[in-house]
Amino acid sequence: MSEKKTYEELEERIQELEIQLKGSSNREYKSRLFGFLFGREENKRWTLSLYNAIHGTSYDDISAVTINTIEDVVYMGMKNDLSILVSETISLYRSLELYEQQSSYNPNMPVREFMYAGKLYDKFIHSARLNRYGKKLLPLPLPKLVVFYNGTDEKEDETTLLLSDAFKEEIRQNVLHKYSGMNEKTDESRIQSEMEKIFRDADPDIEVKVRMININHGHNREMLSKCRPLGEYAWFVAQVRNNQADCSSTEDDKQTGICSAIDRAIDEMPQDFEIKKFITANRAEVKDMCLTEYNEAEAMDMLKEEGRQETRLLDIKNLMDSTGWTAEKAMDTLKIPKDQRISLYVDLFRKE
Repeated sequence: MSEKKTYEELEERIQELEIQLKGSSNREYKSRLFGFLFGREENKRWTLSLYNAIHGTSYDDISAVTINTIEDVVYMGMKNDLSILVSETISLYRSLELYEQQSSYNPNMPVREFMYAGKLYDKFIHSARLNRYGKKLLPLPLPKLVVFYNGTDEKEDETTLLLSDAFKEEIRQNVLHKYSGMNEKTDESRIQSEMEKIFRDADPDIEVKVRMININHGHNREMLSKCRPLGEYAWFVAQVRNNQADCSSTEDDKQTGICSAIDRAIDEMPQDFEIKKFITANRAEVKDMCLTEYNEAEAMDMLKEEGRQETRLLDIKNLMDSTGWTAEKAMDTLKIPKDQRISLYVDLFRKE
């Protein structure tokens, strides 16, 4: 067996893959279509409509909304979608709203939004010339973190994502490792119970809550009807997806197929859609964004799969080294499905 890998080495490999996906360091990062629609000054009435749909309000003063997205903050080669600062004239308090669109479920959105919010608050404090070191308590906007989900995995109308779940996962993995090292049989309920107790006793001091809203067809109809541009955007994404399914899916014509699917969706868009004129006038940019998102999604899937494989191999090897178990027993303990073990065996015992 080759020398045991460390989690640091795995992290380095993931970073290498991210660099490959981003391309050259001077690449111009592209906006997503969601940010292109709702994050432009000329479309600020749509931005306010989006805010109203989220909060159940009906404000009409677009001057109360300031778009303050930080353009150079990127994640996997893409800019953050949209952040806005809403004046206290709207609701008697300023709010810092971070909106993201996700075409695949990402349980790590709380830590991503936490890091992004920190940069936005830093920007706000500097622009307002506030003294963070003074004795006077700083008045800060209230944060609201929202993800609009339109992926293919079935999800509830709304899901709350918590940063504390990541803290619990840290504990869970270490509890599992403890029992593995003791060569002691246990079940998931026992591990879960011990993890919850440790978490309560540790009482971590940071929590981040992200509201994930499903905007796929059949979900959140009232919200999508309150913000017509959001409903129309959701229709367009679904239409591209449906058109793409009708196209040939061979490797040689994937790009041609997705281009055709985007063009058809634009042409099929009803004339009374608010976003129709804007989408049509910016057809080339819209196609480029959709293609970029499609390619990024495929590359992300490859990265995730390679990361999962590397992580499983690392866990198996560490268990084998620390306990003297066979690979089969280590996989049993890690509850790896039988149909996923052949490739792991191949990688595990491949000669370096």
